[in-house]
Amino acid sequence: MITLDDLTLEGEPPTPPTSRPAPPRVSVSGSSAMRQYLRWGLAMLSLGAAGIHFAVMSDHFNLTWYHGSFFAATAWLQLAWAVAIVVRPSRRLLLAGIIGNLVVAEIWLVSRTIGIPFGPDSGIAEPVAFADVLCTILEIGIVLGSLALLRPRFLDRPVRSATALPGVAGVGVLVAALATLSLTPAFASGHSHGAAGHSHGATDGAAAAAGHTHTHGTGAAGAQPPAAVAPHPFDPALPIDLSGVPGVSPEQQARAENLLAATVMRLPQWSDPAYDTAHGFFSIGDGVTGVEHYINLDFMADNTILDPDKPESLVFDTRVSPKRLVAAMYMATPGTTLSSVPDIGGPLTQWHIHNNLCFTAQGRVAGLTKADGSCAGNLQKGPLTPMIHVWIDKAHPCGQFAALEGIGGGQILPGETVACDHVHSG
Repeated sequence: MITLDDLTLEGEPPTPPTSRPAPPRVSVSGSSAMRQYLRWGLAMLSLGAAGIHFAVMSDHFNLTWYHGSFFAATAWLQLAWAVAIVVRPSRRLLLAGIIGNLVVAEIWLVSRTIGIPFGPDSGIAEPVAFADVLCTILEIGIVLGSLALLRPRFLDRPVRSATALPGVAGVGVLVAALATLSLTPAFASGHSHGAAGHSHGATDGAAAAAGHTHTHGTGAAGAQPPAAVAPHPFDPALPIDLSGVPGVSPEQQARAENLLAATVMRLPQWSDPAYDTAHGFFSIGDGVTGVEHYINLDFMADNTILDPDKPESLVFDTRVSPKRLVAAMYMATPGTTLSSVPDIGGPLTQWHIHNNLCFTAQGRVAGLTKADGSCAGNLQKGPLTPMIHVWIDKAHPCGQFAALEGIGGGQILPGETVACDHVHSG
């Protein structure tokens, strides 16, 4: 028996099925998901950060073994992460990248604000340099990119290779160029640990030197042994080597190198005259000579010497605009005389005084003494505290501890000759 349900009218479409198969996924020729390209970009950032850490690793080993070990471990982990994020990405790997790079960035922030609470520089904030800022920016970029990959809904969209690959390559080239630039002498001197001066312990060396009596002349403690590397002019971006000066003992050389290294490393925190003025410094008004001295009366009155964190005087080069910090002028404790100054570097480091300058009541230099050694009118002489220059910007014509030349250059102990380190001069 045929029922109406069995009949199909001619021309009537068949009854559609109750469920339809999903439409085929449309693919874009020559494309991949955006997440893949982001992983490659993050690998570039991690390789850049690792390269910078590798470059400064040996300098930190010169500081302490644990400083060097931290930089070595960080560099290798960032290198391994860069490979893994491309080859075997996973949620755990992304979380490790976020946590690890945040820890490294936080350590950097602490070291540049309040100082690491242990080690040679305990509690001393380090100056900021281009290399470490760049490295931290790369690490923050890794953190942000990894967070994006953990919530990848938007990143599942396909992107044409012809568009994405040049972008990824551009990121790699930019990171490589900036990392290379950050390690060139013009940018690396502020960060070099040991090379241009993270030879921490200059304060300790100065304190040890305070127990010695300053020796005059050039026969202090025997001749230097032949240097393994020929002496060269000072360069703040190169390892500090003050060997080759006659009459300088190994101990004196080490103390002088430590003082110079610590000053190169930490004095740049005073590079901004406005910042200096806000922290107790004022100019003595001698900028017309080509160099301008800023002094700090509180630092002059305390018992701390040879400390780049509390320099008694700063020297700026006024022949350039803006004026540039070029030296510290450290002063001995009040009451010290030229005959009782501490021996730092023997013939390398020569103390001097200024007994022919006249100052106003406000502390500004206003002229020279008269023939009888007195000052005219209401002017007065400054204290005859011994002082020593430490030049940080480039090789000085008479070495990194030379006194200022010229009529206001100062006086040394009678019987001494003006020291001039031609071995390391520019």
